[in-house]
Order: sequence, then C-alpha cells, then structure tokens
Amino acid sequence: MCGGYKGLQRQARQERKSETTMAEVRVIARFVARKGKEDQLRAVLQGMLAPTRAESGCKLYELYESDSKGRFYIYEIYESQAALDQHAASPHFKHLQQTVGELLEEPFEVNILRTVTTAAAV
Repeated sequence: MCGGYKGLQRQARQERKSETTMAEVRVIARFVARKGKEDQLRAVLQGMLAPTRAESGCKLYELYESDSKGRFYIYEIYESQAALDQHAASPHFKHLQQTVGELLEEPFEVNILRTVTTAAAV
C-alpha cells in the first residue's frame, strides 16, 4: 500500500477533527496487475464488491477497469471515517491485503479524497 493505509486513515481523521458532523469519506484505490495476472486480480477485486457493499457504512463501492491493460480502480464512499475504519478492519479487506500482493506490479495505492472548491474572486 503506497504511503500506508493507516497513515491515510490518520490523515483523514485529523482533517475531520474540527468538524462537528459526520462527513462522508471518498476513496480511490488503484491496482496495477503483473503481466499475465490481470484476470486473477480482477476476480479478487470482484470478490470485494458484495461484502463491502453489505457493510452498514458503505454508501458506494464500484470497481473500474482502465483501457490501460491491467489497471483497476475502486471508487468508494463511506458515511464516515469510522465506517472506513470498519472496512479496513473487515475480514474481506484483510484477505485482500494478504492475497493481492503476488498479483500486483506495484503496491496498491489508496487515496482519500477531498473536494476542491472554486477559488474566491480576488
């Protein structure tokens, strides 16, 4: 995991400390398959869809495949940082962490997103 998933979780929690209401957390994860492992990686990632979508705090969990062979993206929305933390602690996510390494060209990347607003007029 590029930069460490726990580090990203900590960063997102810190950014939300001052907020008094629960804020949605949006995530994009990127996976690059080793040559010849594309079908296996796709199957592993597809196996994450049903159990993650069944999580109470998961609002959206979609898997995309790029037109660049072997690149997969997961777009995720959780109702709160706590819901994302629960996902990261789930048996299916732990299984993903344990099994996906041999299928990847590089460590998978997890990015927690924040909305970019328009700049104020000068």
